[in-house]
Amino acid sequence: MVRRIFEIPPHQITTAENWVTFGARTPRSPRRASSVALIRDSANGVETYLTYRPGGSPLGNVAFPGGSHEESDRATYHWFGPNLSQWSKRMDVLDQRLVQAHIVCAIRELFEETGILLAGTDEQSVVEMTDAVDWMNAREAIAVQDLSFDEFLRRRGLGLRTDLLRPVSHWLNPNFALRRFDTWYFAATIPNRQEPTLLRGKGKWGRWNVAKQVLAERESSVLGDLVGQPNTVGLKLSQISYPAVEMILEAMSDANGVVAYLSRARALDLKHPDLLVRDGHYYLEVLGSMSAESSRPWQSPAGR
Repeated sequence: MVRRIFEIPPHQITTAENWVTFGARTPRSPRRASSVALIRDSANGVETYLTYRPGGSPLGNVAFPGGSHEESDRATYHWFGPNLSQWSKRMDVLDQRLVQAHIVCAIRELFEETGILLAGTDEQSVVEMTDAVDWMNAREAIAVQDLSFDEFLRRRGLGLRTDLLRPVSHWLNPNFALRRFDTWYFAATIPNRQEPTLLRGKGKWGRWNVAKQVLAERESSVLGDLVGQPNTVGLKLSQISYPAVEMILEAMSDANGVVAYLSRARALDLKHPDLLVRDGHYYLEVLGSMSAESSRPWQSPAGR
């Protein structure tokens, strides 16, 4: 069993204090969510695409693309790759409708936030972005639910390339949080002839980052200053992110390339951070198995 300790972002400290001061209450019901870590190889190691998420997102102010489930995620989709029974076994989730919702949500949110579309006309093809304006208009319409994701794909004769996704981690936000998500994290390589772009009028920051470099600088404010938002400037990685993101970055950093990262064995047990109070300071404590997404040993808050 691995024990990890992470700092709490500044915007969560008051909520943590109230939870301790007034006693534990019934946690708020979590929403279902999915997130996708886009990855690619570089001369400096595995790179991943990080984005800024406004409003003190429970997934982290700097995180992978993702979001909560929508009704259309349970619609009927043309499907390539493992069937729902196989996905259910892989994720160890019996409810196949829930499994579908997590997978569809992952692909939909990735398209909305970055324009990367894991879809094709058959099990071997991946669609190419031929009209950037058309795709951006579609992304905007899907984001505000003027166009359902299943209708968008149907009009273009596309099916979901679910075989391009790999489940890498499963997290539930701590009990004290005002907004809680039950989130499945997936990883995917970037398809040929596609490149991530921010959603027009909504995205504020997004870029490729070398996992090793982000971790090497995590005790500094380099990444937060680069993002340049009021709730990131001057803050360390753990203060602008979420333990799930940091631990996934660690696994990327440890991997010898994208293929090695995607093919590694994982225990997809649910990780549920708990509130830890030490010397008047608040932290998140994460317990997990040694074969989980990141198996680094316990580190004290001062020695991270």
